[in-house]
Amino acid sequence: MSPSQSVQVGVTRRFNASPERVFDAWLKPEMVGQWMIGSAVRDEEVLRLAIDARVGGTFSFFVRRGAEELDHVGTYLEIDRPRRLVFTWHVDKEEDTLSRVTVEITPRDTGCELTLTHELDAKWAEYASRTEQGWGTMLDVLVRAVGQR
Repeated sequence: MSPSQSVQVGVTRRFNASPERVFDAWLKPEMVGQWMIGSAVRDEEVLRLAIDARVGGTFSFFVRRGAEELDHVGTYLEIDRPRRLVFTWHVDKEEDTLSRVTVEITPRDTGCELTLTHELDAKWAEYASRTEQGWGTMLDVLVRAVGQR
């Protein structure tokens, strides 16, 4: 996917948690299930959550929304704890279209700041606003989740 054939969506949030805690929330199944998928984020049931947290490893977040079953899958391209995480992202029903998500975490005086960039194929341009809103909702839940001990 070349930049001229893609659309980028960006979302930034500040956290009152360490960069390590925020970063780890992306790779630990028990944390992912608290903020990225499931009833804390939307009306869905988690059927399976699998994470192989290594470069070249994959993930699968399999959920049921109403009568539809969706598998959000991807491959980890970069893992630089606690600064940067890059992975592919797609829903199993759109196997021909991979998108790329980059998560960058910067330490701040109190906590950290996370910037997420989701690069979508241009054919999904009409979904850019919805994608931004979805990540914003998930990151808002993550802000609350990592603040709890």
